[in-house]
Amino acid sequence: MMQYITGICTDAGVSRKGNQDAVLVCQAETRFGSVCMAVVCDGMGGLRRGELAGSTVVTEMAGWFEHSLPDILYHHFSVSEIKISLRQLVSGVNRRIQVYGERQGIKLGTTMTALLLVGDTYYICNIGDSRIYYLEDGIKLLTRDQSYVQRQVDLGRMTANEALHSSDRNILLQCIGGEGEAFPDFYVGEYREKSGFLLCSDGFWHELYEEELRTGLRPEDFRAREDIEDRLLSMIGMVKDRGETDNITGAYVCVKAKQREGGKDTDGRQEDYFHISEIRRVMPVDDTI
Repeated sequence: MMQYITGICTDAGVSRKGNQDAVLVCQAETRFGSVCMAVVCDGMGGLRRGELAGSTVVTEMAGWFEHSLPDILYHHFSVSEIKISLRQLVSGVNRRIQVYGERQGIKLGTTMTALLLVGDTYYICNIGDSRIYYLEDGIKLLTRDQSYVQRQVDLGRMTANEALHSSDRNILLQCIGGEGEAFPDFYVGEYREKSGFLLCSDGFWHELYEEELRTGLRPEDFRAREDIEDRLLSMIGMVKDRGETDNITGAYVCVKAKQREGGKDTDGRQEDYFHISEIRRVMPVDDTI
């Protein structure tokens, strides 16, 4: 049973008129200890109304955390149930965005990378090229970009350095709201206290080396939300100084020491409860589809 400190920071960047990124962090107290979820969405930069797609997905994920997760947690908790539930959410919102675009005669879409922490296990649902890194003794990329250049790297047709500087690096194989079905990748693993998770849009990670992420986002450096957000803001400044033209967003979850076990009422009877302690979101627009 862990406890978490979260921080979020987003910026339009040096050349964009608006910010199409959306970000969400949630926490709740349960019989199993604290649970935490973070989500980053990158509205498609070249597609009109990408900000609406990102805001819609973040709103849907906040509702899932508040209304669907408690039932899963207490009545049929398993990896497969989490995957099924999130896959259904992605499929539904994907189709809703598609229909909206068809009716309005516009194209819109968004990436989504979502992290759920329950007990000592992380669950990740990812579509597109927003990323999640895990920081403990070092740094590890937990997601694989659903992008054209990543596929070329996987096929041995391009090096990682070539992919980073390719003019095709923004071409995605999938997004929510794009053509056809959206098939998220899922990742599950264990994590430990005194660690951290970084979720970020490609505008954040494009201009930063992993070593800079490792030294700049060490979990032991953070005692409060303000510490995290000051550091994220500083790193966004570095990215802008290096000429990044995209929107730039980061969310960080710092995992602290184990908390005292709870979840029992005054009679000693274990109860099923889900008390939300934090829901914070930054969305480019208040409207959703």
